[in-house]
Amino acid sequence: MPLTAAFFSGRPTDQIVKALLGTELIFRSQDGNVGGLIVEAEAYLGDEDTAAHAFGHRQTQANRALFGAPGTLYFYRMRGLILMNLICQPAGVPQGILIRALQPTLGVDLMMQNRTKIGVELTNGPAKLTAALGITDLRWNELALPATPFLLQPRKKPVAIAQSPRIGVSQGSWHDRELRFFVAGNPYLSKSRKRDQDWTTMGWQV
Repeated sequence: MPLTAAFFSGRPTDQIVKALLGTELIFRSQDGNVGGLIVEAEAYLGDEDTAAHAFGHRQTQANRALFGAPGTLYFYRMRGLILMNLICQPAGVPQGILIRALQPTLGVDLMMQNRTKIGVELTNGPAKLTAALGITDLRWNELALPATPFLLQPRKKPVAIAQSPRIGVSQGSWHDRELRFFVAGNPYLSKSRKRDQDWTTMGWQV
């Protein structure tokens, strides 16, 4: 069964991130269905989180989606690249999850056409995965999942979930908080080292 808004509320955001790992993100594009298993994601905890767009409860036209209902999508551009987030917690509590990496499962040929890359480089980063899916604009920003071409389906369970500080957060009192969660051993992680890659199970329970 697809995930509903209820999945994104009722528990702390860091717990929601861990539960999201192993979910298949599907984008029903006009060229065909594409998607992959979520293997890495980061929690951003709103008002007190110095790395969050809503730090200090700051609300702007650009980050308005963060204050939406649970299950709302938040897309934004960073240096011209598009990043995808899922909103957690009740409306007005600006917490979200950045999708950082996917293990491709669906429409891989189309994804390679979209990004002109192969192997782990196809989707092992937040802007890489949106490019591979064929997301080229912000048209689904602020929309609830059911009103978009995106679908989230539980598929697999990790053998082990690891965590670390978020990538690229270098300033502020929250830079060393371990709010990046990932499937240990999966080859498609951001900054994955070859010696840590498990190509047999990909880090999933059999």
